[in-house]
Amino acid sequence: MNKNISMFCLTLKPEHEKMIKDLSYIPVGLGDKKFSKECISDKIGFNISDRNPFYGEYTFHYWIWKNYLNEIKTPWVGFCQYRKFFLKKNMVDKEISFKTLKDSVIKNIEITNKNFNCILGKKFSVKDFKLSKIIKHHLTYFISKPNLFFRKNDRNLKVNFDLFHGKGNLDLALEFLDKENKKEFLHYMNNETSFHPHNMFICKTEILKNYYDIVFPWLKKCEAVFGFNNLGRYGQKRIYGFLAERFLSFWFSKNFNVKEVLIVGKDLSDYKNL
Repeated sequence: MNKNISMFCLTLKPEHEKMIKDLSYIPVGLGDKKFSKECISDKIGFNISDRNPFYGEYTFHYWIWKNYLNEIKTPWVGFCQYRKFFLKKNMVDKEISFKTLKDSVIKNIEITNKNFNCILGKKFSVKDFKLSKIIKHHLTYFISKPNLFFRKNDRNLKVNFDLFHGKGNLDLALEFLDKENKKEFLHYMNNETSFHPHNMFICKTEILKNYYDIVFPWLKKCEAVFGFNNLGRYGQKRIYGFLAERFLSFWFSKNFNVKEVLIVGKDLSDYKNL
């Protein structure tokens, strides 16, 4: 079967490069460590690699947007991480060997029907807070909105974003989004209690530029209000990546037929002896 997808796997560790190739994926090296010349980097050409601590994997997406879109020759393109992978079938092994992982991850798009043009991970619910975490981290917020203690459906994506990425920051960011998407994205965040996580997606290659043409101008405008110097803890420091994660889930679901698949968490660093 001819391969019909360019699957990029992002990593921070050079020792993962061979394993990524063994999975039939394209290795992408991010961060400060030195990778081989065969590993794609976000540091050449037009790039924002210096903003990786704030944008996360989106520094690589920016690099593709500016330098590589025309180089992708397959009809599908996808993105995963060195510790999270899309599965084509469920795993039954509790201990996942590299062979099992290799046999289970998506390497090709098998079109059994034409009812989807995007693949996202199974949705992640934000409704279930542990009481201990509420008391430790968010008691003041919950006291200000006591209905959140008892009505889980009120714990929507907007509430979740306020809790973990700074109260009011989503509202500030929305001011820079185009009018149509702003209204619909706010409705999505106020009414949904789950989203497709991890900034991972597979889509028709022709779709990719349309997504980038919306998300990057928006994030660039957000820099004017959030900047890079006073963002605090991780949830706020990487706010650009988290904004993109929520918007990705909204935008693909709104515009395309989405197929949901499982994502397995498995760090390639566990395979030290390969």
